[in-house]
Amino acid sequence: MYGDRAEDGHGAEDGDGAEERTFVALPPAHGRGFAQTWWGQAWLKALEDTALDGKQLKAGRRYAREGAVGAVSVRPGRITAVVRDRDGNSHRSDVVWQRLSEDDWDRFLGMAVERAGHIAALLDRDMPPHLVEEAASAGVQLLPGIGDLEPECTCEAWDHCPHTAALSYQVARLLDQDPFVLLLMRGRGERALLAELAERSAAPRTTEADVPDGVPAAEVFAARDIVPPLPGVPEIPAEAGAPPHLDTETAPAPGVDPAALEFLAAHAARRAREMLAEALAPGHELQSAAPDLTLAQDAVRLASGCEDERITGRLAAGSGRRPAELDLAIRAWRYGGAASLSVLEEEWTPGPEALARARDALARAWQDGDRPVLRASGANRWTVVGGGAQLRLGRDGRWWPYRKERGAWVPAGPADLDPGAVLER
Repeated sequence: MYGDRAEDGHGAEDGDGAEERTFVALPPAHGRGFAQTWWGQAWLKALEDTALDGKQLKAGRRYAREGAVGAVSVRPGRITAVVRDRDGNSHRSDVVWQRLSEDDWDRFLGMAVERAGHIAALLDRDMPPHLVEEAASAGVQLLPGIGDLEPECTCEAWDHCPHTAALSYQVARLLDQDPFVLLLMRGRGERALLAELAERSAAPRTTEADVPDGVPAAEVFAARDIVPPLPGVPEIPAEAGAPPHLDTETAPAPGVDPAALEFLAAHAARRAREMLAEALAPGHELQSAAPDLTLAQDAVRLASGCEDERITGRLAAGSGRRPAELDLAIRAWRYGGAASLSVLEEEWTPGPEALARARDALARAWQDGDRPVLRASGANRWTVVGGGAQLRLGRDGRWWPYRKERGAWVPAGPADLDPGAVLER
């Protein structure tokens, strides 16, 4: 599978409890370098300083640029991929790198937890030079040096061959996007690492006597013109991020559907971007909160953005609908969300005042000569006699158009306060 960026999934844990990540094959890298970040370039320098045959490296760069490297598996101390030759033969290639010891990790975590900026940088997928420098000062080498990257390949080359070189160049692109890949190769996955940092950060490190008295309010007020302004609001991403890829070599646990999880992750990313855009839009503070959805309504919401028939089939079954009923519910949802869905699936009885307002709206909607003949077809429904059209009144006082298709009434458009305007669509 190829995409515009690396996608990864958390697979099984290895024998030592560290996590493994598998990245889908990256697209060809024509006309671009393999490393843009300084730590990605440091990785390539270690490779290029170690390899004895420059021709092998050159061939490896060409393989990587052509997209010959398959999915990359990253786990503590080892990276693995299948690399294709130009003649179509494939080779399993590995690059082995020494893991940090428990003492090394203890020193690194102790150093990192003392500087909130280090943790913030990692969470922002950045690795500032001072983090690596301070780790080195503590005796922990995060980046590889000459001779650290050991190749293994089924082509049986004794040095870096084009296959292990291509794998290493491809990993440089992964490192650019996520420095946690580097830390995983050193022995700690992102989840375990962040959990340990959180545990250490939560541990009390000061006594009450160590806590300063604070800053007088007068000093804070006097410094109001010195403190820099808050940063501007970040730009909304052009599109939501790609979903994680969960198709790994490890079989999922019973009852876990990787395709369904990928769909939910992609949907959550799109919804998060939509919510961010809504929050930053002018007048957002005047908008009312969206109503809570029932499980059956939320299933329709999810299905409305899904093109995988297998997943929509599961959503239909989970919401107690037949596939045809779910299709109709999706159609209603796209016209007006939960309100439109309720009009489709619920018949309600207006009270005397609501019914009087509805009849008055119907009376004023047309001139006498243009008025269609309507007959009540339910408590909140009026059907055009001989016209194949129907009006349904929602609980909010809006009218929804319906038309008959294959003997069934189906949603025909969005709502309006004017029943006449609804029928003219």
